[in-house]
Amino acid sequence: MLQTSIFNDVIGPVMRGPSSSHCAAALRIGRLARDLMDQDITDVLVEFDRAGSLPTTHESHGSDMGLCGGLLGWDATDDRLPDSPRWLREVGVALAFAVVDVHDAHPNTYRLKLRNGHDERSLVAVSTGGGMVEIVSIDRFPVTIVGDYFETLLFGDDADGLAERLADHVRDATVLVHRLPGRALVEVRGRDFVDEGILAKLRARWPRVVVRRLSPVLPVRSRPGLEVPFETCAELLQCDAGRQIPLWKWAATYEMARGDLSEADVLERMAEIVRLLRRSIAQGIEGTQYDDRVLGHQSGAFKRCMEEGRLVRAGALNRTVLYTTALMEVKSAMGLIVAAPTAGACAALPAACLAVAEELALSEEDSARALLAAGLIGVFIANRWTFAAEVGGCQAEGGSAAAMAAAALVTLHDGTLSQALAASSLALQSMLGLICDPVANRVEVPCLGKNVLAATNAISCANMALAGFDPVIPLDEVIDAARRVGSQLPRELRCTALGGLATTPTSLRLERKLRAARRAPAAGPL
Repeated sequence: MLQTSIFNDVIGPVMRGPSSSHCAAALRIGRLARDLMDQDITDVLVEFDRAGSLPTTHESHGSDMGLCGGLLGWDATDDRLPDSPRWLREVGVALAFAVVDVHDAHPNTYRLKLRNGHDERSLVAVSTGGGMVEIVSIDRFPVTIVGDYFETLLFGDDADGLAERLADHVRDATVLVHRLPGRALVEVRGRDFVDEGILAKLRARWPRVVVRRLSPVLPVRSRPGLEVPFETCAELLQCDAGRQIPLWKWAATYEMARGDLSEADVLERMAEIVRLLRRSIAQGIEGTQYDDRVLGHQSGAFKRCMEEGRLVRAGALNRTVLYTTALMEVKSAMGLIVAAPTAGACAALPAACLAVAEELALSEEDSARALLAAGLIGVFIANRWTFAAEVGGCQAEGGSAAAMAAAALVTLHDGTLSQALAASSLALQSMLGLICDPVANRVEVPCLGKNVLAATNAISCANMALAGFDPVIPLDEVIDAARRVGSQLPRELRCTALGGLATTPTSLRLERKLRAARRAPAAGPL
């Protein structure tokens, strides 16, 4: 089972697009599908379950552009992504979509049928939230591939012989055997692909074996024997044993074990993210332009009003609103953002953290430490629940962002471990039941307001925790409660464009207008 990483699952990926669950995840699925076909694809059929989220959202939320970019082998930061479907057609790949009734367990399930002149393959994959994916089937073989290893796949009929020979030759790798009547798949997951010399010997013994190599798609890789020091908030508190070691320190300790990194490596990775976020904020305030969006450039006007004293005096909160708006505008203009923990909720945590750090005149490293603390809260959420609004509603995205941001703000104020965890619990408690209902099927309205809500909530709960307020319910229990609430939310209120504000007359009118505009040439990013 994949061990959660702060940089894989929580503060990341660095990406373009409106939704990490749709765009970044679809791109990773496309990359893995491209490898499965040995980079040679002529036809792709993509099927979505009628009862899932994707039939109504795959185009406007970025699934199409992400998937096409992945099939082209592009990275999630590539500035050509908005036009990837056209690029895919121009290189000769025929892409078709279909809606089917297959009763998939997960609402974000992609069923791909891939073909070239001499081969056909099928792949079923799930977007699990925040850009994370899981391949659950290849050619009907049940598998679990999440993109954290180099995967060497051998398709043949003598599974035992292949597996035995591989076990004799590969080191620091796991050999798995998957069987179906008359067929077998041997999967080797390791820190590198199986050596070509070994494969040559296998082909000599089994000439009909077909080999495919799937490259990792996650920035932090896994390794056999990987262990992390704790997986839940309760386990962290046991490790801390009342010493009140700062949350960011525990986050660094966790990620050092998870990624085989030094503390300096962990801090530098997060500092790079801080620098990217600052550039994105500046870009948003300066102004962005993109045709296919609901909201125009608003952060510049907010900045002028703030500087001229025409806003309600709110100190760091006003700067937080400014930065939140700027980041959301960059996201909607296909600029570079960091999913923290998702693209739809990409602004609340970094905006609050960087705005408050600036108000306190703190350093880049201070901001990096605060984001690390936030990342560990995200690890606890990911281990017990999800970041996917399609599964848990916006409480899974905005609620998680608020809980993470609250811990970051306590960290910036040198609060204790107990205060950081209390702030997170208070913040998530306050957002249970939040629905996901994007207007005009775009991740803008009410998403901007919900990011501001999450950031504002985080500031309030951080102050409450610093003042000694009692959260009453431990964080793990709040996460479990949120999971239960998410399962009780109607499907229509979980990012399907079938409920809430998404069904208002104005929303439907805007969606028709934007759909018509998409038929004409659109302005490029930013």
